[in-house]
Amino acid sequence: MSKSSLPRPRILMVYTGGTIGMQENPVTHALAPVDFHHLIDSVPKLKMLDFEIGSFQFERPIDSSAMTPGHWAEIAKVIEDNYESYDGFVVLHGTDTMAYTSSALSFMLENLDKPVIITGSQLPIGEVRTDGEENLITALQIAAARDASGQHMVREVAILFENYLWRGNRSTKRSADNFNAFKSNNYPELAKIGLGITYNREALWRGRNPGAPLKVHYNMDCNVLYMDLFPGIKEEVVKHMLATPGIKGVVLKTFGAGNGPTDPWFFEAIRKTVEKGIVVVNITQCTNGSVHPFRYQTGMELAQCGVVSGHDLTSEAAITKLMHLLGRGMSADEVKNYMELSLCGEISS
Repeated sequence: MSKSSLPRPRILMVYTGGTIGMQENPVTHALAPVDFHHLIDSVPKLKMLDFEIGSFQFERPIDSSAMTPGHWAEIAKVIEDNYESYDGFVVLHGTDTMAYTSSALSFMLENLDKPVIITGSQLPIGEVRTDGEENLITALQIAAARDASGQHMVREVAILFENYLWRGNRSTKRSADNFNAFKSNNYPELAKIGLGITYNREALWRGRNPGAPLKVHYNMDCNVLYMDLFPGIKEEVVKHMLATPGIKGVVLKTFGAGNGPTDPWFFEAIRKTVEKGIVVVNITQCTNGSVHPFRYQTGMELAQCGVVSGHDLTSEAAITKLMHLLGRGMSADEVKNYMELSLCGEISS
């Protein structure tokens, strides 16, 4: 089927809030979310796109710092309910927790075979000098893009920001000031945006079960925590955190290739935690690279305590994947097994 013979693309925009749709309060000068119609009216160029554009707005648009797993479920439900009616989805979202939402949705939307493009902006779309207009238009174009055979070019959750399209579960917000605010440190860009949109076809996700129906997992278990190691971390602090009531999973952010303190009390605390059925996942604090648990003695000892390697997971993907797997009611051993497997391109093979 040629592109010219395809029907007009049908894209659903899901507006959650965030800077892209904010206005400055004339009294306090603080930015606050406004309604969707203001945002659309600020981008008259949308009428130049030959798309059918539908919309869904959160009842109360939010700053992304207020985003919760309940909101992720709401986004996923909108996508599930409209999956057969639209060719692609553009989620407008604040930047602060965008990488968490994109990671979570990648796990929640099993067998996703259509584009879910998440975008936002560093400046409100109504500003004279804004990145919001360009990001929104480009996100819509990517959501509508087809390859030579008429298939969706992008078939995964991705973040579009300024000059790049990144895999959602590989992305991290790297700047609070720059327009190129996101980066994927361990995986190449899915597309570069310049005068045109150039897709990195080898990097695009093509699914583990092509053609399988979409299956949405709504439950996310929030009984998880990060533990950031630092030189001099106290035994009392570690034990206190690991004794958090109801905790089921810990993302341990270690030094370098997966190393931690060499004190016997540290390994004993980790070992006892694992023995209680709590899943401990080892990821590196470094922005680039992977955990190699058997490269150094300390990493090896953590592995011997039952700590599972997170390989090159981002911290956002690690915590949301843990929440997702625990939310599916898996046993600790099942969670540990799946944490080391790539479910939707979040880990390098």
